[in-house]
Amino acid sequence: MSRDAEVIVLARWSDEVMEPLTQDDPERTWRGRFVPIAGQWGYAFGWALEFEKMSARRGLLKHLESLPWPHPHTVQVLLRDQDDDCFGLWMFQEGQLVEVTIARTGRFHQPAPPDEDFEPDPGMLLRTDQDTALPEQTPQALRDTRPPW
Repeated sequence: MSRDAEVIVLARWSDEVMEPLTQDDPERTWRGRFVPIAGQWGYAFGWALEFEKMSARRGLLKHLESLPWPHPHTVQVLLRDQDDDCFGLWMFQEGQLVEVTIARTGRFHQPAPPDEDFEPDPGMLLRTDQDTALPEQTPQALRDTRPPW
């Protein structure tokens, strides 16, 4: 299944941590490589990655959680799936990357697929202040519990 997504990682003083992720590695569960984002003085302050398939992103957040961040409190992971209105924000809380609620947005989920042959769906992060009809929210018990990232 094709489904584009973008990822941006912002983290202070993390060049050494992120450097291996700028290279392809067939051993990782996710596919691709991050590209440094440099400021006007040439210093990397973030890294970006694009996915074109849902299966290529499996395990990304767990991988990022496992890295030896020098300052984990500065790590911000921005994720935008092709159906999202805006980027979602993940930050470390008690050692795990957790989605942070952004004002005037909501993540809307589809019911879980019938079996695990289907990729986990991250839902859609939509603006809730745009005077447009929003999809019906699937009850928590009926959602896919597998992590999409």
